[in-house]
Amino acid sequence: MDIDQLKYFQSVAETKSFTESAARMSLSQPALSRSIQRLEEEFGQPFFERKPRSVELTDAGLLFQRSATQILRIIEDTRAEITDDGETGKIRIGAIPTVAPYFLPHLLKQFANAFPRSRLIVHENTTDELLKRIKQGEIDLAILAEPISEKYVEVKTLLEEELHLVLPPDHPLCEKERICLEDVEDEPFVMLDEAHCLSENIHSFCRQRSILPVAVERANQLATVQELVSLSHGISLIPDMARRLDRSKRRVYRSFVSPRPTRTIVCVTNPYRFQSRLFAEIRKRLCDYAKHF
Repeated sequence: MDIDQLKYFQSVAETKSFTESAARMSLSQPALSRSIQRLEEEFGQPFFERKPRSVELTDAGLLFQRSATQILRIIEDTRAEITDDGETGKIRIGAIPTVAPYFLPHLLKQFANAFPRSRLIVHENTTDELLKRIKQGEIDLAILAEPISEKYVEVKTLLEEELHLVLPPDHPLCEKERICLEDVEDEPFVMLDEAHCLSENIHSFCRQRSILPVAVERANQLATVQELVSLSHGISLIPDMARRLDRSKRRVYRSFVSPRPTRTIVCVTNPYRFQSRLFAEIRKRLCDYAKHF
């Protein structure tokens, strides 16, 4: 068994496809299959159940995956510690979909200009998936929204932002000077899928005031929510960072009277991983950037 075999195994376990993994690892599919087969022969157990269009980890494969993840993480941390010069290396940043396209672009550009010999790799996913990757060492930091219930991670507040009411331009509420939460109690809502934490942020705020928003449609992207509102499918709540980038005249944004709904954006890291000087710099710049965002 060698390190490359562990990497090949991890790739197949992640993609559930020999074809996709071979392309990702720049290997021929027969070569990748032979490498995995030799690994399985060495341990005397099949690690994958081969299906017509995909593969699934067997019980032995799941056990081996945990060990492979730990071994590769130790090797990567050791390499990073030995080569830590504060200028080179790669940092893997995770962000939820309601943050990544609005908050990250300018920050990534700033950091690329300041550290041209480094690489920043962005992973966009849901909160639960990013927290799992933080704990497994697959990403270095994640930009998420509270609440964070995961143990053994470090959470630092970056900013608090308002959630704005978004309406189609012909909606009667557009004419109101002061909008209360009770004004939208009977309105149909367009919401993100429940896997997105923004939906829980909205529901939590409403529950605290004994109001239950009725979601008539759900979407996987904020842009889709905004478009559905434009088409008068319902109303919604949109984070300030997304509102600021919306130049369309087909939607109208309004603030609620106090108390206004908000969400808190945080940076989550794994305190048990080696943290390079380059990592310390990106985290510092991230916090400074958030103060003036």
